[in-house]
Amino acid sequence: MKKRLLAMLMTGAMVASLAACGGGSTGGDTKTGGDTKTGGDTASGCSVDVILKTTASEYWSYVKAGAEAYSKDNPDVQVEVKGATSETAYDEQQNMIETDLNSGAYDAFVIAPLQADLVKTLIAGKTDPIIAVDTNIDAPEVLSFVGTGNEDAAAMGGKAAVEAAKAAGWDKVQAIAISGVQGDGTAMARLNGYEKGITEAGGEFLKGEIQYADAVADKAATSMEAIMQNHPDGVAIIVCNNDDMAMAAARAAKGNAAYAKTIFVGFDGIQSACNAILAGEETMSVAQEAYDMGYKAVEAAVKAVNGETLDKFIDSGCDVINKDNAQKRLDTLKGYIG
Repeated sequence: MKKRLLAMLMTGAMVASLAACGGGSTGGDTKTGGDTKTGGDTASGCSVDVILKTTASEYWSYVKAGAEAYSKDNPDVQVEVKGATSETAYDEQQNMIETDLNSGAYDAFVIAPLQADLVKTLIAGKTDPIIAVDTNIDAPEVLSFVGTGNEDAAAMGGKAAVEAAKAAGWDKVQAIAISGVQGDGTAMARLNGYEKGITEAGGEFLKGEIQYADAVADKAATSMEAIMQNHPDGVAIIVCNNDDMAMAAARAAKGNAAYAKTIFVGFDGIQSACNAILAGEETMSVAQEAYDMGYKAVEAAVKAVNGETLDKFIDSGCDVINKDNAQKRLDTLKGYIG
């Protein structure tokens, strides 16, 4: 009887061990994204499913690279990264999420929602660890949000833009926003942040003239043409939801003397933006640490599988990029994806 009891206890211990998810090979340090990560002892591997808004943009390629880097640093953790074909391919992402949640193939999920309210419904009642990345999902099933404090980051950019506009000689410092998808949580947070930063720095945010361009460059160029038509004498600041839109807006305004000193602000801090800033084709960008975002999101998912308690918000960091630091930023980004 005692032997049988001992065998049962040993079997239970083995099952518990096999359920653990790796967080590092032997507890040593791994260098990733400029930060030192410390892994924990592991007994077995696990699989983390990462569903991004899209994989068809430079910004999301950094998030993808960071997520995959965690698996490279921790070979016992399998990471699968996918995303929709665009940031308006809502049905496509919905199908991905529904299929993967019900597949039984993954131990944890990292999701960057295109429609947070819809995803909230899709994950209702799920017990596997779920981490939100880039855009939060207001649901009890989400253990942690890994991303940028979008409102605070945009406020930082708004203040820097006002300072730059004053230095450029603008007496009337007004700002118009070219935003992303109307109603998107991330876009709204950035709009609120830009308004806060610009207002606090002494500028005027023209809230009634916000242009929505669905986060794509061609629509941003069209929005910029409308702004120039409505403001033939120029506008001091154009703040945008991402760098692709800021660069498109700046190109649309090129050659218009009234906009020669306009401050064009992007968001993300991608390679093309750094090149544009160095070439004088974009003024500044609020840079997200997208690579670290992806890495930390998978790291959080692994910790959750291992039973660790997570912070509700894990800040991946941000910075304002201008001509003074654009080259350094560019060199760092090239190290991530070439």
